[in-house]
Amino acid sequence: MIVVSNASPLILLPKLAHLDLLSRLFNEIVISQEVWDEVVVKGAGLPGSTEVRQAAWIRLEQLKNASPLAVWQNQYNLGLGELSTILLANEIAADLALIDERRARLLARAEGVAPLGTVGVLELGYRKGEIADLRQIYQTLLAQGAWIDKRVINQSLAACNLPLL
Repeated sequence: MIVVSNASPLILLPKLAHLDLLSRLFNEIVISQEVWDEVVVKGAGLPGSTEVRQAAWIRLEQLKNASPLAVWQNQYNLGLGELSTILLANEIAADLALIDERRARLLARAEGVAPLGTVGVLELGYRKGEIADLRQIYQTLLAQGAWIDKRVINQSLAACNLPLL
């Protein structure tokens, strides 16, 4: 399975000490130069920076055609990380793109890319037995100020037959 990630899962999962969940679920994650720059270079010293830089299972791949980035940035008012993730996912025929931003997920779907957010990754980890207490993980995520709609979290909990927050 080919999985491309945007920055937000690479920042949020280390805050939960669960970045390695990505390698256990997907073996390898591909990221664009723009995502690398956002997480590792501009985000130096912040959650995810060191973990992503040191993860041998995260592969950096350059866009072959970066020309749509500027056009899309003006057209969709999204960050370079989200846009490059969608473009890269299309270029390498990825099975999945890890994206949290709602508008970016809609664009990904419109471009034929299947998106999955951090909540979806955590839920998948729970379903595969990689996470013991999904409800506690979501509580921690919210307590750390993650911008995730509580309704999305409660939908995930309901789907797993767990008590809502």
